[in-house]
Amino acid sequence: MNMADFQPNHFYWRVEGQVAVITLMRPERKNPMTFESYAEMRDTFRQLVYADDIKAVVIGSNGGNFCSGGDVHDIIGPLLDRDMKGLLEFTRMTGDLTKAMRACPQPIISAIDGICVGAGAMIALFSDMRLGTPQAKTAFLFNRVGLAGCDMGACAMLPRVIGQGRASELLYTGRVMTANEGERWGFFNSLVVAEQLEAEALALAQKLVDGPTFANMMTKTMLAQEWSMSIDQAIEAEAQAQAICMQTKDFGRAYEAFVAKGRPRFAGD
Repeated sequence: MNMADFQPNHFYWRVEGQVAVITLMRPERKNPMTFESYAEMRDTFRQLVYADDIKAVVIGSNGGNFCSGGDVHDIIGPLLDRDMKGLLEFTRMTGDLTKAMRACPQPIISAIDGICVGAGAMIALFSDMRLGTPQAKTAFLFNRVGLAGCDMGACAMLPRVIGQGRASELLYTGRVMTANEGERWGFFNSLVVAEQLEAEALALAQKLVDGPTFANMMTKTMLAQEWSMSIDQAIEAEAQAQAICMQTKDFGRAYEAFVAKGRPRFAGD
């Protein structure tokens, strides 16, 4: 499947080389999520499983902010009129977005400026890497709207990224995690000035694209699957995964380049 000509209706999409760039709409409202954008992003990440032309994804900021979460008027208001079945349909759909992000083989990099809260914080959390600016303000604010912190996989993923105690504090209080805290705690891989944020994210994505992309896919798969394995199971799974990677042409290219005292030119096959 080729996604270079993909044209979504509820977020912006462009392709630079083999990197897809997603940005959310309506910067005047800090890029909120809607029922439609949730569903379309979920379906897009599901399609990326079959996209041969996309090797990495960047989710960018727009107008100085990343995402303000679920739109108060378009989502939260209508949810008050739903019965339990309708509410569960919605919460399962939002969880399906983060599931799809984990399942897609391409590494995902979020480039976070300004507000990154609620569902936006979850999109960032379920990215493989996160770059931020000193102005980034991240909050898992479900508690502040009367809901539990266990939304879209937060209670599973956030402790793994920043630790149980810090995750508990953020999920119980809904307070803002500053950019400096986020970098110190491991949420952000690094902080860069806002003017360089997208360029840095694209450069990191291109570095991944220039690497052995089949092997990168295998790394992402193992990072996800080994959560539920014992150590012995994980070691065996990695032995099998590595044996598969040793059959790729990229592995041979790396050896030939080493012998020639050069740098390998990977092709992802």
